Amino acid sequence: MAASTVIKHFTDGSITLTDGTAVTPITLVIPFTQGDLSITGLQQNQNDVVAYQTRGVLHSVRHAAANFPTGSLSFMVADYSDGTDQTAIDFLLKQASYSANVTTLTNSTEVYALDILLTVEGTDHGDSADATISLSQCACTLDITEGEPNTVSVNFTMYGPPTFT
Repeated sequence: MAASTVIKHFTDGSITLTDGTAVTPITLVIPFTQGDLSITGLQQNQNDVVAYQTRGVLHSVRHAAANFPTGSLSFMVADYSDGTDQTAIDFLLKQASYSANVTTLTNSTEVYALDILLTVEGTDHGDSADATISLSQCACTLDITEGEPNTVSVNFTMYGPPTFT
């Protein structure tokens, strides 16, 4: 497969949230996304790089403790919470109609985390496939802002590995 030559932008993407339910995970495509997903701190193997030196002489550069990339995205609000219908806020906070969601963390059931999938349209632009960035085991916090429009900003820390296709 040849690399695409078509530059992608915010109208090409969609974001899907996925919980950790076995066999058939629960998913939600976030409606009204702003197209502003950002990911910070990705590295080759997700470990900090430490330089060991004495008296200004570099002796070694090593991988050290795990580092956990962070990111953010935002979406416009149509509904905040609903006991029977689906809202992104309820999914992100594991409440109301999503109170039975299951964490995606493999080493903790205490912290609710979910997977975030960015799908970037490629086939409509002549690419052989759409591109994806899968962010696993993301613990999220939310900020709600009133305005024109009302928005939710999601900040997350990713505890699992990213996958690019």
